[in-house]
Amino acid sequence: MFRELLRESGYPLDPLVEGVRQEDLASLERTLLALATLYSQQPGARREIRKLVITAKDHARLAARNPELALSKQEMVLWMITWLENPEVFEAWVPLRRAHLRKNPG
Repeated sequence: MFRELLRESGYPLDPLVEGVRQEDLASLERTLLALATLYSQQPGARREIRKLVITAKDHARLAARNPELALSKQEMVLWMITWLENPEVFEAWVPLRRAHLRKNPG
């Protein structure tokens, strides 16, 4: 709840405070890229960052049970799994995935 209030404030937040945003793919991409940068720059924070992404992935999986959200949340789960497998490669993977989605919509 506190995180939501901070997000709504419009104040720029540290990636660890903002967390993984799942309103849409653009927000997801932006926050995962910010976390990947933090992941590479702060090795001591890696466990906390991974835990944040894993929790977001688990929430997306639960949301995917809703038929109205299923496709978008399944896509988001894929993005987070890809990030978790290799955060350093995620930045190069995202444009390829977006190109695939444009060629093969839903």
